Amino acid sequence: MLTTTDLPVVVVGAGLAGLACAARLQAQRIPVVVLEAADAVGGRIRTDVVDGFTIDRGFQVLNTAYPALRTGVDLERLDLRRLPRGVRIRRQGELHDVRHPLASPGAVFGDIATSVVGLRSKVALARYVASCVVARPPTVKGRTDIEARLAWAQLPDDVVADVLTSFFAGVVLEPEITTSRVFTDLMMRMFVHGSSAVPSAGMQALPEEIARQLPAGAIRLGTPVARVVEGGVVLTDGTVVEARGVVVAADPWTAHELLPELGAPPEARAVTTYYFAAAPWADVDPLLTLDADGSGVVNSVVLTASAPEYATDGRALIATSVLHVGGRPVLEAAAAQAAARELHEAPNGDWELVATRDVPHALPAMTAPHPLRKPVEVIADRLWVAGDHRDTSSIQGALVSGRRTATHVATALGSTTSGRTR
Repeated sequence: MLTTTDLPVVVVGAGLAGLACAARLQAQRIPVVVLEAADAVGGRIRTDVVDGFTIDRGFQVLNTAYPALRTGVDLERLDLRRLPRGVRIRRQGELHDVRHPLASPGAVFGDIATSVVGLRSKVALARYVASCVVARPPTVKGRTDIEARLAWAQLPDDVVADVLTSFFAGVVLEPEITTSRVFTDLMMRMFVHGSSAVPSAGMQALPEEIARQLPAGAIRLGTPVARVVEGGVVLTDGTVVEARGVVVAADPWTAHELLPELGAPPEARAVTTYYFAAAPWADVDPLLTLDADGSGVVNSVVLTASAPEYATDGRALIATSVLHVGGRPVLEAAAAQAAARELHEAPNGDWELVATRDVPHALPAMTAPHPLRKPVEVIADRLWVAGDHRDTSSIQGALVSGRRTATHVATALGSTTSGRTR
């Protein structure tokens, strides 16, 4: 292996983990080159402009309480548009608002209609959320990790079915909620402490903001990697890129192809988001709307009610998401549109299907028990792996993994914050 210190560290993949890793290495004066197969940075966080509408590749938001956003990300530059705190739930044909506990954990869901859950259920739900919010993160992480649905078995059935399952199905992209209860408990903390938001220019603004920290030429787009070899990587055109070390920060499934040492890849969670445009109607509600009545819509939101920049012609842009069964979305566009109209109490009128975004590999599954930290070193001192599949399937997990990996790389290469190397 070439060990010349002026060779760069090659980072494979310009998603959040790869960019976070590269930015931290660059800050420590370790030269980096990021190789990205796609035509832009972002990985699974991408944004397109379609007929004047801002279309994220799947409904995505960032949570302002993510600790990883506090460093290395200039939130002011993202020009965030916050979605309202709370959700709207349809149950037995009626819509009910579940407001955010602005005052204290004891006030969680305090104004939810008794037709959704009764007083006993309100108290049980408040206690559960308080147990997530009051406990420190290390305490939550130390809980016995079982499937969230099993951890919720002690709660009243209506709380589980109508509130928790309806909400988290859209977060973890699976209706059975076999996901790690440690992860769902940590996410509940984030939902209470922070706000869901989107950049005014779309979610891709987040990876672009991190990429801005790298020098010109450090990111090479349209450069797919075929394999990792001793001393670097081989591109699909046969070109060899020499490296001081390699970080594979591609998506989980590509990473496992490039690094068979990682074993079997995680199961993929899939989602399809339909984007509809409609003339705005009176009393448009900006709350994320969930359906406990089983229409097949996991969530729907009028994005322009919070982020008017997502449409340039003044129309409402509605993002309606459905999960997959058997490799296909549970609802086609027409059925999803009909359900979304009811969920948003929209009047009769033309709705245009602006875009469909099928995301078959949206998230790596986190079936319990799920290790919150997986090893990042594959071969000592020269090969590492980063990504949300090494931490948690979230923006937080991707950023943490990238930075954690950078720390391992810098240590292995003998870097100090003064920029000296050995």
